Amino acid sequence: MAEQASIPRDALAGLPSVDRLLQSQPVAALCAQFGRPLVLEQLRKRLNQQRRAVREGEAPAVWSDADFATDCMQAIERLLSPSQRPVFNLTGTVLHTNLGRAPLPQTAIEAVVSISSGASSLEFDLETGRRGDRDAHVEDWLCRLTGAEAATVVNNNAAAVFLMLNTLALRKDVPVSRGELVEIGGAFRVPDIMARAGCRLREVGTTNRTHLRDFEQAITPRTAMLLKVHTSNYAIQGFTKAVPERDLADLAHAHALPFVIDLGSGTLVDLRQFGLPHEPTPAEALANGADLLSFSGDKLLGGPQAGLIVGRADLIARIKRNPLKRALRTDKMTLAALEAVLRLYADPDSLGEHLPALRLLTRPISDIHTQAQRLAPRLQEALQDLASVSVMGCQSQIGSGSLPVDLLPSACLAIRPVGRSRGRALSHLAKKLRELAMPVIGRVQDDMLLLDLRCLERAMEERFLEQLSILKARITPP
Repeated sequence: MAEQASIPRDALAGLPSVDRLLQSQPVAALCAQFGRPLVLEQLRKRLNQQRRAVREGEAPAVWSDADFATDCMQAIERLLSPSQRPVFNLTGTVLHTNLGRAPLPQTAIEAVVSISSGASSLEFDLETGRRGDRDAHVEDWLCRLTGAEAATVVNNNAAAVFLMLNTLALRKDVPVSRGELVEIGGAFRVPDIMARAGCRLREVGTTNRTHLRDFEQAITPRTAMLLKVHTSNYAIQGFTKAVPERDLADLAHAHALPFVIDLGSGTLVDLRQFGLPHEPTPAEALANGADLLSFSGDKLLGGPQAGLIVGRADLIARIKRNPLKRALRTDKMTLAALEAVLRLYADPDSLGEHLPALRLLTRPISDIHTQAQRLAPRLQEALQDLASVSVMGCQSQIGSGSLPVDLLPSACLAIRPVGRSRGRALSHLAKKLRELAMPVIGRVQDDMLLLDLRCLERAMEERFLEQLSILKARITPP
């Protein structure tokens, strides 16, 4: 027992001290490159790991000063690497919430870089020399494109709905059809946001059918507004009925109430002109009598994350006076990107060329299929005999709760592992693809790993191919 107790002491005594390592040339070079605090933190971490191993009876690792420096450098490089990285979205969901939704057009990226590099006129009126309103950078464009009297912007559509309710319906009743009490990603539910906003939900109608009389019977002196929620992330089919917007607007106005719409994803143009299914636009909703409505900036609109509120000037003014508006406001980079995207809508005929989200959604199936035929042999070569690769037709979805029942024809690379443990092999391959310098994200379906190529534009194809040689070197049977 005495001999066993002496081994850890001898081994611990043999470990270098932190001071000695800091004075060594390799570690001193690291301090010059990364700064002393980070290097010191990593040195202590590695030494503590060795001390713990020795105390648990393991043989001490024999490391030189250079070994410590190398290990610390690798750890620091991992630590300093951005946690949010560009990826190849080959999931088949174009506006993928987990992968950042809409890609920004080049003009928006350039606007963000320009504004973020120094001071800007964010809340400064250059004409008067006085404090300005940050909404002014996009308000005129939103009014021009929607026909609204006024507009304001917050950080996302959930915040927009919350702010409208909190401003106009605090401690009052808001009737909503039961068929519109939706839940969106992250367990965000309309009833919950209404409760947090301080208003009381009055459910009317049934899940599948709601009539105008249901809303009329729900109106009392405590009613603050009539609210319609666009069910953009699901559809009820069959024996259904919903009250038309125009009828709800007339009912609300007859009782001197505002008619408010949560439009959800929102689009500023009629998507039918691009061969896509129709999605309600803010201009249509306002023409149908809506007094106020909100929609997202980073979904079908194709811009940055934002919640856009447009409508009557008096209601917008009340919203801007709400103290919570400041807590939910957007920053200068979001506004710069949003303004650049809105300017693209001045020429709707060129949107398909300049707006990446719309370009991906309208990409011809023939182009995608030709690309799949071109890439399949290269991917097969990288995977060797571990899996077979074939070109297969598939269906993409728009994503982010937009047009949930409408699918887009696409083509994918279908990867089928060879051998018995297909589930394990699929997980192993998917992990290896995620570990690439620019991770590749696909989807597992029917015992296959599918790489839907709708979002792999020709400009990024070469970078995708460059990684296949790395993939070939890394893949070994799981």
